[in-house]
Amino acid sequence: QVQLVESGGGLVQAGGSLRLSCAASGLIFSRYTMGWFRQAPGKEREFVAAITWSGGTAYATDSVKGRFTISRDNAKNTVYVQMNSLKPEDTAVYYCAARGSPGSTSVLVSGYEYWGQGTQVTVSS
Repeated sequence: QVQLVESGGGLVQAGGSLRLSCAASGLIFSRYTMGWFRQAPGKEREFVAAITWSGGTAYATDSVKGRFTISRDNAKNTVYVQMNSLKPEDTAVYYCAARGSPGSTSVLVSGYEYWGQGTQVTVSS
């Protein structure tokens, strides 16, 4: 079965950095667009970034663009998000997701078929 396992979350001070990883198994990784979403307490899950099989990227405007960088290693079946200049408002559970349309991205939760369990990111002020 498909498994997406996130890692790399934790507690960091404002201005700090974290790199999240998501290891995928049970699917042909290169045939999927991969995305990152986040969900803060009491809020809906929101799009952060996505990357196509060939490395085309999309980012949530305003909130993370310029601070977050998504990348993937198809040989390792892993997608990453490098998060710099973290702010307290970045505090959330971060989820990895897989979309079976490898050439296109989506900002919608419904655009992804598979999800990981999430990893907590907490940014202190």
